[in-house]
Amino acid sequence: MKKIHVCAINRKVRDDEKLFVEECDRKYNEKLVAIADSIEEHQKEKPILLLAGPSGAGKTTTALKIEEILDSRGIHTHTISMDDYFLPADSFTAVIGEDGKPDYESPDRIDRKLLYEHMEKINSGEEVVLPKFEFSEQCRRDGEKLRRNKNDIVVFEGIHALNPEVTGAAGDYARCMYVSVRSRLELKDGELLHPCYIRLMRRLIRDGFFRGRSAAETLDMFDSVEAGENKYIMPYKHRAEFSVDTFHAYEPALYKNYLLNTLRRESRSYKDFERFLPMLKALEEIEPVMLESVPVNSLAREFVGESSYSY
Repeated sequence: MKKIHVCAINRKVRDDEKLFVEECDRKYNEKLVAIADSIEEHQKEKPILLLAGPSGAGKTTTALKIEEILDSRGIHTHTISMDDYFLPADSFTAVIGEDGKPDYESPDRIDRKLLYEHMEKINSGEEVVLPKFEFSEQCRRDGEKLRRNKNDIVVFEGIHALNPEVTGAAGDYARCMYVSVRSRLELKDGELLHPCYIRLMRRLIRDGFFRGRSAAETLDMFDSVEAGENKYIMPYKHRAEFSVDTFHAYEPALYKNYLLNTLRRESRSYKDFERFLPMLKALEEIEPVMLESVPVNSLAREFVGESSYSY
């Protein structure tokens, strides 16, 4: 387990925040270049990459970065979000979990029949019409057409990408990758901030900016999201050939600008906020990093916006 002390981050921010951000991004990109090397080496027999990770892990940016690396080598790469294979609201009846709430993390939310069919056709070079899921309306429409050419790579990213019950026989012609936040932030009193809180910071910002959810609504979902990860994602991460820690040490310093006042407000009004206090304490202790110091292709931009990637 890797850990980094909040005081070490503060020193780096005060010394040269832009250099600090560049160092973090470079280390992450170097990991992805090494993975792209392996994908390129085995592209003929395994032209598909299944990329999984829990909510807020940075799956989409990671997939797009691998696509970018391979494209730069002349290997045409396509990234497909498995979220687009969600069943429309009128075709999906959520199972009620033990907490009495709908289980929206269940793999049953995926249109497996369509996903199986598309994976098989994509592998064999047949044309498919990709679906596009509209979260605001909970419906699905036709998207772009795709035909994988001989040397193309296709990345399927989603929380259930490593679950064989969801992806079927794709493991026969696919590589597997798992991403999540693994590093822990050490606070001034020695407390370690669990990685799930970094992912929660990401979701709080993303949900507020792009999904129309209040902070309270995202906090309400915390238990069900975590339960879904433990039930549906963690059991399959051992299938991954590649495993990457997506934590960037400057992230909480950047997120402070967006979350500190919100969490202070929620601490006074949200029931049972006590369990989220370590997250608030971390933001209070860390020095802020300004958005202008963060490159437009940074993973953190997936959550705060103004990214060079299209999500």
